[in-house]
Amino acid sequence: MRDLLSLPKVHLHVHLESTIRQETLREIGAANGIRVPAGSGALGGFAAFFAQNNLVRECLRRPQDFHRIAYEFCRDEAAQGTRYAEASFTAAAHGERLGDLDMPLTAVREGLAAGREAFGIDVRLILDHSRRRSLDRAWHTLALAERHDDVVAIGLAGDESYRGDPFTAVFAAAHDAGLHVVHHAGEAEGPASIRQALDAGRTERLGHGIRVLDDPDLVAEVRERRIPLEVCPSSNVALGFSPSLADHPLPHLLDAGLLVTINTDIPALIDTPLTTEYTHARETFGYDDATLAALAHNATEASFAPPPTKTTIHKAIKTWLTPTPQ
Repeated sequence: MRDLLSLPKVHLHVHLESTIRQETLREIGAANGIRVPAGSGALGGFAAFFAQNNLVRECLRRPQDFHRIAYEFCRDEAAQGTRYAEASFTAAAHGERLGDLDMPLTAVREGLAAGREAFGIDVRLILDHSRRRSLDRAWHTLALAERHDDVVAIGLAGDESYRGDPFTAVFAAAHDAGLHVVHHAGEAEGPASIRQALDAGRTERLGHGIRVLDDPDLVAEVRERRIPLEVCPSSNVALGFSPSLADHPLPHLLDAGLLVTINTDIPALIDTPLTTEYTHARETFGYDDATLAALAHNATEASFAPPPTKTTIHKAIKTWLTPTPQ
């Protein structure tokens, strides 16, 4: 078996605010007068998840806070063998909270640029918007995204019981502006959420998407349209959408011929970086190196990376899989 740390990877579904090291959060919190309790990053279901998100929002206040988490994300991802990533960031929410719509995104972009220079990893941004929040904020998200080439997409996140229909015009405008669109769908809610995301929502990938298996006709359509799924097994288990890794639907998604990618979603909260997620797939489902390399190829192809970047990563994955001459 080959070393999975050295497998060249692409990371498509990861929330920047859920990648922050606990030490970093404590230091940022202290600088801003916020006490971060020991063990606050441990995740025990949705209540703990929302509490941690609220704590992170309280801690992140200054430009240097946002710069630091972006820079450290690059360092940590590069150490995982990630060559390219698309990190989700709730830029407009932070900007409105702090009274400066542009500052958080500007600081994150500067941190990513510094990380790219230091660690050789290319990170682009997806600006997400909570389904529970206002239409005005969604338009603000689009306005921010349109200003920067390193923002590749926008999309909906959050509680899927809130339908995406109120935001249809925003994502039509994003499409017309040349931005990609990626929504969370089919994690907590069933096929109807996926159908809305695909049709009126114009999504090009499905964030999670595991509930597609509830509808055979939808499976066939997603397969035929080659809509990628951003599957996050450990997060699904931690948040209660799968009882265990052994019971996770990942094998059924692959068996159905769907374009599956492996991601972490909230790695700092579940102590599961990307290489560990691949390791879980190997150990839980018995996947061989060729299958794991195929998953890495899927993520590369599903990304919004420039074609030369995709070509380089595809070649590197093939090299990883090529037997070493004895």
